[in-house]
Amino acid sequence: MSENVKKTSTTNELARERNRAAADRTLMAWIRTALSLIAFGFSIGKIAEYLKKANPGRVLDPIDSARIFGEAFIALGIFGLIAAIVQHRRILKKIKQGDYVYTEPLPLAMITAIILLLIGVFGFVAVLL
Repeated sequence: MSENVKKTSTTNELARERNRAAADRTLMAWIRTALSLIAFGFSIGKIAEYLKKANPGRVLDPIDSARIFGEAFIALGIFGLIAAIVQHRRILKKIKQGDYVYTEPLPLAMITAIILLLIGVFGFVAVLL
């Protein structure tokens, strides 16, 4: 009688579980970050809307930069969350493979930091004008 049972190493299985848990923690961190960005953008937009209603005859910002600023934060939060979900699914797919090899994931934190820098520069210019 031949057995086709695949032998697994406890060490390898525990390493896979640790990698899976790390991927889940990373996704949760991105969810918190995205939620913060979306809430911050929503708050900026609502405050700008309130200030515009409080002073209806006063137009200081013809391009409505506060609304654009808030929408940029919301968009960054949404796109960051989508990218984190895609990255998480790819990592889980690699972990499930028997011959898992680590490859450098997309640097979502660096991309987010660069986009936040651009949003900050826009906000700085909007305040100066």
